[in-house]
Amino acid sequence: MANNDDKLYTGVIKKYDMNHLNVRLLYYMVFAVCLVIMIFCVFPFLWTILSSFKTIKEFASEPNIIPHKFQIAGFFKTWASLKFMKYYANSAISVVGSIFCAIIFNGLFGYVLSKVKPFGSKVFEVLVMWGLLIPATTSIVPLFMNLTKIGLTGTFIPLWLSMGANAFYVVLFKNFFDSLPSSYIEASRIDGAGNITIFFKIVVPLSKSIIMVVGLYAVTAAWSDFLLPFLLLQNTPFETVMVKLFSLMRGAKINDVEMLRAIVFAIIPPIVLFIIFQKQITQVTIQSGIKG
Repeated sequence: MANNDDKLYTGVIKKYDMNHLNVRLLYYMVFAVCLVIMIFCVFPFLWTILSSFKTIKEFASEPNIIPHKFQIAGFFKTWASLKFMKYYANSAISVVGSIFCAIIFNGLFGYVLSKVKPFGSKVFEVLVMWGLLIPATTSIVPLFMNLTKIGLTGTFIPLWLSMGANAFYVVLFKNFFDSLPSSYIEASRIDGAGNITIFFKIVVPLSKSIIMVVGLYAVTAAWSDFLLPFLLLQNTPFETVMVKLFSLMRGAKINDVEMLRAIVFAIIPPIVLFIIFQKQITQVTIQSGIKG
């Protein structure tokens, strides 16, 4: 029976490999490179957070990273003056609808490709995989023209539906559903249940983990999306946080520190969610990721 020390070394490098000098040197070199990359990735975020606590005078005249005094009151002032609650509410509406569409529509499509498998399903599966190769921005112009013609500009509906047609989410759902026992579904069909009933009463309760992960992906994507909300919601009462940030940058009506505070307001929600659920995201993505 393996002891506790052996359980700590179950990766590429085993415990006995560390006895070799060249392996230790390689290990520490890789660790150092990863540490440097991490610092470069984290530094802009930390600089933004710390600089947002400064006064405009300190920000403009002193190059120090850590502020002399953490000005918490400045955040409340910026929040109130920019009326950020309104844009938070608009983004929340966009996010909630996007989560619903991302889970229901992509989940149903993944279920059909995985368990129902109607005639021609292989063709649709290939089209979904091809959809992963097409940049989303290439369809923005025809999509916007069509939405303008049918009068859906100035509403959240196109933002919701765009999340319900995501090839990546379909692949995640399909590969997860492939791992579910078919015996449950076959037994339900023998009892006379239809595919919709099976999906909502059998498949969904067994798929809480993948549903949570897709929901988190949808939250991040919907919250940080800019181009489509900008085209559809600009100069309307429904502007999201990202559209408002662009308007602030273009209008130059606030100082640099207030702009940094507005950026902090925008990036906090998805970061908090990722920190809370990063373990679940990693596990389910590995289990139900794209199979090559």
